Amino acid sequence: MSSNTQQTLWKTEHSVPGRPVFGAQHSPFSKKALVTNSVISKKKEQEKFNDYSINTDDAWEIDDGAMSLKLIDSDDNDDQSQILNISKQTVDEVASRVIQQHKSKIQSNKITLDASAVRRPIITSNLNSTTCPGIGRRIGDYPNIKPLVPIRYNNTINNNSNSSSSPSTRSNFFTKPDIDIQKEIKFKQIIEQPNVDLNELRKASWNGIPKQYRAQAWKLLCGYLSSKIERREDTLTRKREEYWSYVSQYYHTRTEIEHQDTFRQIHIDIPRMNPLMPIFQQTVVQELFERILFIWAIRHPASGYVQGINDLVTPFFVVFLSEFIENDIEIENFDISSLPERNRKIVEADSYWATSHLLEGIQDNYTFAQPGIQYKVRTLEELVKRIDEPLYRHLKDQHIEFLQFAFRWMNNLLMRELPVRCTIRLWDTYLSEQNGFSQFHLYICAAFLVRFSKDLLREKDFQGILLLLQNLPTHSWTSNDISILTAEAYQLKVMFANAPKHLTS
Repeated sequence: MSSNTQQTLWKTEHSVPGRPVFGAQHSPFSKKALVTNSVISKKKEQEKFNDYSINTDDAWEIDDGAMSLKLIDSDDNDDQSQILNISKQTVDEVASRVIQQHKSKIQSNKITLDASAVRRPIITSNLNSTTCPGIGRRIGDYPNIKPLVPIRYNNTINNNSNSSSSPSTRSNFFTKPDIDIQKEIKFKQIIEQPNVDLNELRKASWNGIPKQYRAQAWKLLCGYLSSKIERREDTLTRKREEYWSYVSQYYHTRTEIEHQDTFRQIHIDIPRMNPLMPIFQQTVVQELFERILFIWAIRHPASGYVQGINDLVTPFFVVFLSEFIENDIEIENFDISSLPERNRKIVEADSYWATSHLLEGIQDNYTFAQPGIQYKVRTLEELVKRIDEPLYRHLKDQHIEFLQFAFRWMNNLLMRELPVRCTIRLWDTYLSEQNGFSQFHLYICAAFLVRFSKDLLREKDFQGILLLLQNLPTHSWTSNDISILTAEAYQLKVMFANAPKHLTS
């Protein structure tokens, strides 16, 4: 190829062909000039393509000579066309050769499945191993979700390759199930220590506890189970016997005049718990809850039984019951009467003591006039005013009082707003936090409200806002949503917990 041809072929055009640019160095817009420029541009393009095809026609040659390129020149006023004649036989041969090469390459680099690494299927794809799949799931939610089977692969490369960059085997991908396995190993090491380091357990539990270790970890974090392994069995036996002695001593008094009002309220509230979960409609379960709540009320006369306390037993009951069920995906429909009586008594006693530990930290929520809840609602209002003033003003402009929706958040610890599976994950964090139920819950509520700020700002009237606040769309939430919520709450805690004057006007 000559130098003149190269200059013509690869000449750089800085202007865009066919698009006039007007300004100080260009003439005003003219339709005639535009047509002339277009014709000249077409001629130049044709000339450059002709030069290019002449000097690169060897690129179109193949061994059998069955393919040819024919270029037709025409006048400027005619449409320019290019005809490319390629032998169909050549096309088929080339395509077949490419396919065969591709197949042989795949066979030499085949990805094989390591059968020993396949884990048992998880029925719901929204949950990871730190949640209780299926717990508290609303009826009709995502009925067509396909099960997710976490798989680990072993990628085997051609063994004949001697290249250092292509080893004969590749290590397993670092997948999410691997992270869960690492977490399980860590909890196993912590809990099986002769003397459990509770500070280490709290740090590990903050981001969620694996299901198989959750019951034991909760008992340790509640102080119900001794940190020293040699004392655990004796402690559990003694505490369980103590609970059943209370049942023998007090439960028969539920029909007496001084206690019948308390028992009547308990008897009314229990069937209302989690109406979409069939297990809580079983008579055996309801009687179990009646005993727990009545004994607690008798032994704590300063507060007695208050509506809402019944909900707080639910997470403990579900977690401790899961110890005796192989696959807790069936816990919603599990027939607890099929469980041996000894195991039922263990679940009941453990649930009582864990609930007692929780209520000790928030008992002022349930004393006369519930001063603890009123104080927390006022503090929540001040906190939201600081972190999301537009939302705060919007609620005030529509005459929404925080007590109208936040009272239930404090009284029930958001259990009416979240599925049970999410509540269980949230309580992993509460139990690992110092004063988690009494103080950290406030920041959780603030982060929870701000999460729906945009939705609330779109509602323009009192009824719409209040209806949304009482039916927030959390039915599809997973442990990932709770992890984000706890992280946002922790940021608020760092900002405001040690500077309470920031919350005063």
